[in-house]
Amino acid sequence: MAEEIKVEKPAKPQVEVGEYVAIRDFAEILKLPVTHVISTLMKNGVMATINDTIDFDTAAIIGDELGYEVTKATKVTEVSEGKEEKGKMKTRPPVVTIMGHVDHGKTSLLDKIRSTNVVAGEAGGITQHIGAYQVEVVERSASSADGPKRSKKKRLITFLDTPGHEAFTAMRAHGANITDVVILVVAADDSVKPQTVEAFNHSRAANVPVVVAITKIDKPGADIMRVKSDLAVIGLQTEEWGGTTVVMPVNNKTGEGIPELLDMVILVADLKELKARYEGLAQGVVIESHLSPGMGPVATILIQQGILNVGDAIVAGSAMGKIKSMTDWAGKKVKIAEPSMPVQISGLSAVPNFGEIVKEYATDSEAKDAAQKNQREQSAKKIKSSTFGIAELSAAIREGKIKELNMVLKADVQGSLEAIKGVLEKAGTEDVKVKVVSEGVGGISEGDVAMAETANAMLVGFHVPVFPAAKKLAEQKKVNIAIYDIIYNLADDIYMAMEGLLEPEIVDVEIGKGEILQIFFTEKSLKIIGCKITEGKVEKGAFTRFLRGEQALGTARITALKVVKEDVSEVEKGSECGISVEANFKIKEGDILEFYKKEEILKKLQK
Repeated sequence: MAEEIKVEKPAKPQVEVGEYVAIRDFAEILKLPVTHVISTLMKNGVMATINDTIDFDTAAIIGDELGYEVTKATKVTEVSEGKEEKGKMKTRPPVVTIMGHVDHGKTSLLDKIRSTNVVAGEAGGITQHIGAYQVEVVERSASSADGPKRSKKKRLITFLDTPGHEAFTAMRAHGANITDVVILVVAADDSVKPQTVEAFNHSRAANVPVVVAITKIDKPGADIMRVKSDLAVIGLQTEEWGGTTVVMPVNNKTGEGIPELLDMVILVADLKELKARYEGLAQGVVIESHLSPGMGPVATILIQQGILNVGDAIVAGSAMGKIKSMTDWAGKKVKIAEPSMPVQISGLSAVPNFGEIVKEYATDSEAKDAAQKNQREQSAKKIKSSTFGIAELSAAIREGKIKELNMVLKADVQGSLEAIKGVLEKAGTEDVKVKVVSEGVGGISEGDVAMAETANAMLVGFHVPVFPAAKKLAEQKKVNIAIYDIIYNLADDIYMAMEGLLEPEIVDVEIGKGEILQIFFTEKSLKIIGCKITEGKVEKGAFTRFLRGEQALGTARITALKVVKEDVSEVEKGSECGISVEANFKIKEGDILEFYKKEEILKKLQK
């Protein structure tokens, strides 16, 4: 045998980090200049600064490239997310958002409801706008010979007085679906419009039931039957036509039909059996926020669970603080807030973002830890922000983050829209399909961009303009917009993206054989051996089967490959080398090695 091969046990320095780590701290842990870490991040497509934070996965990849094995700290004290409170669940008021096409009467409907149904006759007593308010509805009793009568049971409804689309997209982006029922406003003299369809798409995507209010029924040209027919076309078939959608004509001037509309909202909400915990630590969501010259950061929050009190310690995103004051929608100072109740609070350290989850913590220190954790997560997400255009899908697909191809689709005319959808339907298989989460005719709007961001969808336009406001929002949100003027080009790109969604077939490709000449080191899960390559070659990172005669001993991955003391990437036939493998079975000199690599074979769609 040739000169004895001495192979050292591979010893990559190990370091521990938590779920998130600041780049400055990461450089100190690695004992490397921070500029070196930042330049390595940049080489891997991550633009970051010394004050930014990266997550564990990014740290592990960068650490490996810099010669370190990064492991997740097992003794990190997890920040409390707020105790899983238990308590009696009670029925809570429904939360309603009014949506629809511009000029179809959303504002006048809100005004009429507010002026006639506000709690305890507070009409005219509203001293501030906080983005939400509550109305009181006296439930109708069963019908009698004299017609429907009112019982004495009073019910509350909370209305979100915020832009409908914003209320959906921002809330859903933060994991909060706070709307229980949508009132979709459609004018009797104008019927269904693109914004009507868009509003319905948002409601459907959030799985929120819709009650339709047909407004402007007193206008010349009002045609309620036409509205019902157009609603049926988009999937909102009225109950009288065998569907499940409640459709109510209303007059925003006289108030005709509004009591019945609110009754239907209560009925639809009751079918959902809305309940909340009326004790313990509170949780809610930010529905409006700003910096007040006299009060500092203030926020309107909608309570979802528990009871919020003045003096409680809360966290909203990276903002935290103790509640100094709390007022209801009518401007009255209150000491407690219950589920479905909107209140404006002061005492936070910063102005929280619209849609942020609000949580109460038992102690100030728990609140501080939670706020710091949220800040680290936000920093990590910021530098890893990515968009999903057709060209950007590959990486996310490979990582298994995308299993269905979501799409927001806009076209110049209905015919083009149907043609494109037909192409997409033909492209689908049992393994992969395109899901059009929103569609419409006309230019790409801010709502389309918001929907694409929330639904993690591609935003595709065919022969349509991109409105300036939508273009600006897309740049801010880093949402890619793909515009086409030839259907076949669009179809080819979609086919490519969908093929990426197909699970690749993994095959073993034989690359060589070898024989064990000597065993230098062995323990339960690591073996270091000297061997001679008898056929083909061996590569670092490949796999090997161990054979003894016709008996298969097991398989293992090659973690290191050396010739004498030098690390090498491959060794050809006729040469001797040292190999480190991860194996937990017994081996001996003379055993045969079969080397192979695992390769992916991409599947193709049939066009």
